[in-house]
Amino acid sequence: MADWNMRPAAATDVEAVAELRAVVLRADLERLGRYDEHRVRQRLRDAFVPEHTWVVDVDGAFAGCVALRPAEGARWLEHFYLAPRLQGGGIGTAVLRELLQRCDRDGVPVRLNVLRGSAARRLYERHGFTVDTEDPVDVFMVREPAAVRGA
Repeated sequence: MADWNMRPAAATDVEAVAELRAVVLRADLERLGRYDEHRVRQRLRDAFVPEHTWVVDVDGAFAGCVALRPAEGARWLEHFYLAPRLQGGGIGTAVLRELLQRCDRDGVPVRLNVLRGSAARRLYERHGFTVDTEDPVDVFMVREPAAVRGA
């Protein structure tokens, strides 16, 4: 696995994150008939909150991001994107594990949504997420803290 670290995001990271989102989500959004090259970037810009976001750097260069937003007694895992060339190498798993450990220490559940048919769903299921609800585009998942799950 490559050398990686997470750093707090800055407002100036928004365009790099928006571009990565467009690249990472394109195939799934096209499969679902939902890809719009402007909208995919603008939705990120509109929702980007640096205070809840980390940038993943690999070998000193921007490689991804993830947000963990507090909401109603839980944390929402959002905007979790890793450059395609780095997917499958263990970095995403390591980042997710670190964030989930923080949530377990705080005793809070983690919620997320993933596009239907996305390969990312398997990653989340391996880490204890279960399906809460689904709609034609998204699968909403939840992971209870380790103490509740008996882990």
